[in-house]
Amino acid sequence: YIVAYRLQTESIIKKTESANFPTRYGHMKIHHYQSELDTLEWIAITAGDITNQLAPLVRLHSQCLTSDVFHSKRCDCGEQLEMSMQWIAKEGGILLYLPQEGRNIGLLNKIKSYALQDIGLDTVEANHRLGFKADEREYFIPAQILKDLGIQRVRLMTNNVNKVSELKKYDIEVVERIPLIVEPNQDNIFYLKTKQNKLGHELNL
Repeated sequence: YIVAYRLQTESIIKKTESANFPTRYGHMKIHHYQSELDTLEWIAITAGDITNQLAPLVRLHSQCLTSDVFHSKRCDCGEQLEMSMQWIAKEGGILLYLPQEGRNIGLLNKIKSYALQDIGLDTVEANHRLGFKADEREYFIPAQILKDLGIQRVRLMTNNVNKVSELKKYDIEVVERIPLIVEPNQDNIFYLKTKQNKLGHELNL
């Protein structure tokens, strides 16, 4: 209860450094944050004058080493990251890169989940078999980073309607949800259908 109260009433994050960040998509800025609750590194990438926009584009992107870096075809994360970076570079906005590998079960457990999916379980069943909820992520730190950047209203790039309600809990208003639809492939179609049917993602599959 004390932690929950603090999350609603106090800032538990601090910006530790910022720098210019030229990318293949355009010139941006990178900001490093830390929280009082963990030793993780939270990253915000911004483009344009975000404080002059009534509701800037925002992407909350959970770290996915396998797809973001190694271009795994088991999920749609890497392609969503590229789409959101391109969009933010063009229109201005914010990408929060969140240390929540495998819906926040960590890389080792994510690979264990892959092994269970290889023998027929879906991604939700695999999480449960490993002793986790279907989705272990929390969004209070991302909400506080947005507030630190001066943002209270956003146009959120996501297929996950749960992120809209999660941000609302921490007084971030989502004025528009913008889908990030990736063409499925034979290696991720079952995974994407599971996200649609069991995790509430709007994918129109």
